[in-house]
Amino acid sequence: MGSIDALYAGAAPVTVRDADPSRGCRRFGGRRALITGAARGIGFASAVRLAAEGAQVWITDRDEPALQQARAAAAAAGLDLRTRVLDSLDLAAVAACAANITAEAGAIDILVNNAGGSLHTPFRFLEEDDGHWHQVMQLNVMAAVAASRVVLPAMVAQGFGRIVNYGSKAGRFGSLIAGANYAAAKGAIAAMTRQMAQEFGPSGVTVNCLCPGVVVTDRTRAMWAERRTAAEHEQMLQGIPLRRQAEVEDVAAAVAFLASEDAAFMTGVTLDLNGGQAMA
Repeated sequence: MGSIDALYAGAAPVTVRDADPSRGCRRFGGRRALITGAARGIGFASAVRLAAEGAQVWITDRDEPALQQARAAAAAAGLDLRTRVLDSLDLAAVAACAANITAEAGAIDILVNNAGGSLHTPFRFLEEDDGHWHQVMQLNVMAAVAASRVVLPAMVAQGFGRIVNYGSKAGRFGSLIAGANYAAAKGAIAAMTRQMAQEFGPSGVTVNCLCPGVVVTDRTRAMWAERRTAAEHEQMLQGIPLRRQAEVEDVAAAVAFLASEDAAFMTGVTLDLNGGQAMA
């Protein structure tokens, strides 16, 4: 697991790639959003999208230099991201950080539980030990529990809230590059989402689960190169009706939709975002 940082070795600094990252939408004026694990990849893209649409956005990550780069990249695009250094494996720190941000903001309207991943644990089931399972469940499930516990009381009190949990295609249909511990964690997130949606819907809080397939990032490129051949990658692409993998902006657009009033009557949904690779 210590080699997870190697997956980012030589990675280019994050940038805001869209000339208009809001894509013409302005749905979040006055809204306050918290996105965990968001210095790179889909978390950063989601933060940019919400900020471009008018939200006040806080992002967390354990990598302080990456957070600084993310804030600078957003600022270069005329956007403000507020940052906090946070290791989401530390549940007490997650709760404390979320409480600090909630106190500063007054309330969090939108929580995106993005922190997660397989932590570069083994792909093969019999190679995964108890520690691999514990850490992956801690990061993907319990960190979302810890953050949600903190922000929900204010959401309930104000009669409005949006929680977007990150599941994965792996949790629904299995994975070609991540192991059983990751698939189980993402399946648990989807189940938790449905239960939370039932409980908090009467208070005006929607809870939905977004399940991307493999998204093109530095980390996933490295994992594919390590665990699959070029021929297997091409075979995978041929199995996607849209003949490409998701870009981070595709995922950010789905997050923005689920967080918006456009999705006001959607809750407990598990939304697949995989270009048709798996349909149900």
